[in-house]
Amino acid sequence: MKLFRRLKDGGPESRVTGYFLVEIKRLFSVVLLHFADGSRDAYHSHAFNAISWVLRGELIEIPLRANRANFYRPSFTPVKTPRTMFHKVISVGDTWVLSFRGPWAKTWQEYLPNEKRFITLTHGRREVA
Repeated sequence: MKLFRRLKDGGPESRVTGYFLVEIKRLFSVVLLHFADGSRDAYHSHAFNAISWVLRGELIEIPLRANRANFYRPSFTPVKTPRTMFHKVISVGDTWVLSFRGPWAKTWQEYLPNEKRFITLTHGRREVA
């Protein structure tokens, strides 16, 4: 359980800092996310479903198997991210997002394009076979 903690969100190479108001993985999380300009190379799915609002800035979402990108700017309309969404997110400058996350599944995946391979991760970002 996390209460009022500041941590990298998405591992050590991530350009996202999470300000966790609360995270109880088996129930829910509420986190304010700061996306620094740019993105890391990996595409990823999620261990949770999420509903988020861009508060300031702009994000570009590139699904792994799609021919188009999605653009998100501040809006009253939430961004819905199912745990099955396999994507890469690029921040245009600094972007702030408020995210409500559901319960965590045991695993999620990343695709490393430089290595042309998928990996499966579990809690603590440990790789599983």
